[in-house]
Amino acid sequence: MGEAANLTGIWQGLYSYPHALAPVAFTATLLDSGWLSGSIHEIAVGEDYVPVQVFATILGRHEGGAVQFTKTYDGSKADWSHAVHYAGALSEDATEIQGQWSIPGVWSGKFLMIRPGGPRATVLREAFETV
Repeated sequence: MGEAANLTGIWQGLYSYPHALAPVAFTATLLDSGWLSGSIHEIAVGEDYVPVQVFATILGRHEGGAVQFTKTYDGSKADWSHAVHYAGALSEDATEIQGQWSIPGVWSGKFLMIRPGGPRATVLREAFETV
């Protein structure tokens, strides 16, 4: 992977909680134009553990193999408008981003994002089916 790896496109992702909550699947649409921007759509756990559809924006950057961005929920559902920080590493073939997410002072967990055509896309698709 060189410096010119471009992350623009649709990515499928999964993030896990540090507790016994089920992992959450999401779809991210990224635009890599010097800055990393885009949006995320996910079905998260709302009040009383009822699934709720939420949307967020992304703003960050990637430099070489390091990817960092902040996901900010838009507040349209479940009154979520908080920010979540993501820091991860891009795979050599630029088809996966793996790392940690955190809400400072609250909690953190792991995440994985895969381009649909990447070699592990089938593995992630199977993980989505179990969520």
